Amino acid sequence: QVQLVQSGGGLVQAGGSLRLSCAASEMIFSINVMGWYRQAPGKQRELVARITYEGNTNYADSVKGRFSISRDNAKNTVYLQMNSLKPEDTAVYYCNANIRSVASPLTETYWGQGTQVTVTS
Repeated sequence: QVQLVQSGGGLVQAGGSLRLSCAASEMIFSINVMGWYRQAPGKQRELVARITYEGNTNYADSVKGRFSISRDNAKNTVYLQMNSLKPEDTAVYYCNANIRSVASPLTETYWGQGTQVTVTS
């Protein structure tokens, strides 16, 4: 069964950095777009950044110039490097990927388990 397993996150002071990782489990045939979303208390989940298999990226305006998304296709892993963190970046971060498993001809969307990022002022 396909799973996305996240690591990283935690507590950091404003101006600090954190790195998130998200690895897809085995049984993967192909992964198209991978991305990161976040959800702050009382707010809707929002896109932070996403990256295609070829490496094309796009970012939310609020994180441009501070966050960087990358991926290792050989490892089926996506990363989010977060620099110059602000208190308003505090949220639960979720990875997301469009995956075709070896067991199905369909491409489906999967979510990671979520990880808390807290930025203190």
